[in-house]
Amino acid sequence: MDYLRRKMSKEIVETKINDYSLKIETGEIARQANGSVLITMGETQILTTVCAANKPKPDMGFFPLTVEYRTRTYAAGKIPGGFFKREGKPPTDDVLSARLIDRPIRPRFPKDFLNETQVFSIPISFDGENDPDVLGILGASAALSISDIPFDGPFGALRVCYIGEEFVANPTFAQREQSVLDLIIAGTGTDIVMVEGNAFEVSEELLADAMEFAKPILDKLCEVQNELIKKAGKEKFEYEPSGIPDEELVKAVEAELDSEVDEVIRIADKKKRRVQMDLLQDRLTEKLEEKFPESSGDISNILHDIEREKMRAMILNENKRIDGRDIQEIRPITIVPNYLKRTHGSGLFTRGETQALAVLTLGTKMDEQKIEDLEGESSKSFMLHYNFPPFSVGEVRRAGAPSRREIGHGMLAERSLVPVIPKEEMFPYTIRIVSDILESNGSSSMATVCAGSISLMDAGVPIKSPVAGIAMGLITEGDKYAILTDILGAEDHMGDMDFKVAGTKEGITAFQMDVKVNGISMDIIREGLSRAKEGREYILGLMNEKISEPRDDISPYAPRIVSIQINPDKIGAVIGSGGKTIRNIQDVTGTTIAIEDDGTVQIAAVDADGLEAALNMVKELTEEAEVGKIYNGKIVRITDFGAFIQILPNQDGLLHVSEYEHKRTDNLNSILNVGDYLEVKVIGISRDGKIRLSRKALLPKPDRHSGRDNHGSSRGHNSRDNKH
Repeated sequence: MDYLRRKMSKEIVETKINDYSLKIETGEIARQANGSVLITMGETQILTTVCAANKPKPDMGFFPLTVEYRTRTYAAGKIPGGFFKREGKPPTDDVLSARLIDRPIRPRFPKDFLNETQVFSIPISFDGENDPDVLGILGASAALSISDIPFDGPFGALRVCYIGEEFVANPTFAQREQSVLDLIIAGTGTDIVMVEGNAFEVSEELLADAMEFAKPILDKLCEVQNELIKKAGKEKFEYEPSGIPDEELVKAVEAELDSEVDEVIRIADKKKRRVQMDLLQDRLTEKLEEKFPESSGDISNILHDIEREKMRAMILNENKRIDGRDIQEIRPITIVPNYLKRTHGSGLFTRGETQALAVLTLGTKMDEQKIEDLEGESSKSFMLHYNFPPFSVGEVRRAGAPSRREIGHGMLAERSLVPVIPKEEMFPYTIRIVSDILESNGSSSMATVCAGSISLMDAGVPIKSPVAGIAMGLITEGDKYAILTDILGAEDHMGDMDFKVAGTKEGITAFQMDVKVNGISMDIIREGLSRAKEGREYILGLMNEKISEPRDDISPYAPRIVSIQINPDKIGAVIGSGGKTIRNIQDVTGTTIAIEDDGTVQIAAVDADGLEAALNMVKELTEEAEVGKIYNGKIVRITDFGAFIQILPNQDGLLHVSEYEHKRTDNLNSILNVGDYLEVKVIGISRDGKIRLSRKALLPKPDRHSGRDNHGSSRGHNSRDNKH
């Protein structure tokens, strides 16, 4: 019983953020995991667990960490849509949240710890106000810190917005709608380890101030986790260090290749450099095979470490990079708008050995992406999809569904462009950009931003202003550091920071920073932001030389769209029974028609004549009778007291016998025929919608003296002479 009581022991710590109590508890649920915490803010709750294998996987070569973030719709009191009525493949938002958790925790595991490890976060309650995504990052830190898994924690995580000239920590969804900044930040009271977010053209100073605002709150979140560690923390287990090569082998490799590696890393061309490094490895493996059998993997790791150290030393000591540039130099850039002639818009952006082809397609309301999440159903009219095919880095691998990396890079580029996309009232198109990375050697996501901006202007989308992006790097050694502008893939891989910043000439629109050391200071971040601004403005200048503003008109191959507003009560008339009417209009005119519940009708077609024809057909179906307006109507029924005439589709009016002509008419049967057309005027519409018509109102009044009308005729007009 003592064992059970100990296992069921629940520990809770609390703090307060933005008028909300934030509670972290452990010990009641998910107790078989190495560590688990339940975080509550408002009535939003997220469970985060961590588990690790007891032994490392043999020959893994990298840290096998996986992070899962899986939304449960029951958290918001909903049942999933679709046929199966259960959660399936994680949606994009879950993938992005998993990446947010992964990035700050991965660098904080020991370098020689290669045991398979998994972090699993599940939002289990959602109050509609507090977003669980940032709580998932905090939960991962807390769960790992109290667990027996080796981990250098804790750190804090929160969201910061800027509303009405004030910073707000962990704002509600309603508050975020009013903000010009959405920043997610992880770190301690002194150092920042991860930053991501988007903004509406904010200054570098404002973004840095937002990070400064976050630091004392991050410190408070670290304190509350340390309190939980004291109450429920486990002793870290001893593990078998992995991936550490034999010291004698290290000395042998260094003795053989130290100077040759120094020469190879100065080869500017990525592919040639890689080939030469592989040749060095093959030659060394063969030479040392007898003394160190089965050591090819270790030799590869040793060469990697030598290459890393020499590259970093060359930057810090010589102010020179492996491709020959200095630390602030941007690689040569070429820009080609309208690269593809039959698409709606395109742009090819090449920076050094990184190349992105962005292709834009304009669609209609029906092409919007439908989204179902905890907040409810919504739709997106702007999408950017990023593809990273294996040939972009000269590799052969299976091409499957978009990876988490592709989803994350695409979303970063999409967020970079969102602030300049026109509102639907101004430009009623669904916009999709696809970025295919054709070559990659550093920051293909920022190349996508530039290419995407070019494709928008090429397509004639009236964006607010062009957007460019650049990636900054960092090399640190003790007190020495170097901030790199426009980093290469190797500098990203072997460096200490990857800081991507996108924006217009007016300010920042999106940013993302990953740090591979324990953290970096605000002084370095501010300097990095300043350098990024210089780089961004330089790239914008080059872009403006090729295309500086949107084209005057959209592509002739893109659909033209017109929107009209109809009475919502008339929607059924346009759709018809089983959709028969609207399908017929689309088939006959070659158009696409979308109808909103509020009566907005959007008609799209490449052919102008078809567009006009469809517009007229919809107007005819939805037009409402107006008093004083004249119609050429079809006689549909004749009675003793008058004739019913169809003046509009599904709208009949009564022509009373007394309104046929000025003289008395007793019966219209002998004068009119069903199917004939007659010109009439609407003289009244009752409250219940009944329409009164008159032919008499269109005739000249009779001469009072002669009894004849002004045309000299005493006979009434016979509609038989007015057949169509």
